[in-house]
Amino acid sequence: MTHLVQQLLIHGLTLEGQRFRPSDWAERLAGVLSQFRPAGSCGGHNTYSPYVVPIVSNGIRCVVVDKRLRELEPLAWKFVCDFAADNHLQVTEQETQVP
Repeated sequence: MTHLVQQLLIHGLTLEGQRFRPSDWAERLAGVLSQFRPAGSCGGHNTYSPYVVPIVSNGIRCVVVDKRLRELEPLAWKFVCDFAADNHLQVTEQETQVP
């Protein structure tokens, strides 16, 4: 059974269209938030949270943030949104199906 999940997509491009640096920013951001996981899920020390995942989309590093993070930990949600705003990063919303 699948269901729709709302996601925030933080692009590695500034509002001015410049690539965001450092080049590993997406992995760093996802690493900081790796501790936030669904109840009962397991993950080792070097795994990302299923709620905050770095990806490459159209050659641009991005971070996909599951909006369920807001319910799980509002301060983590605020942190990731503030990160995007403070660094003038492009942000879009999307809906995707997950198992």
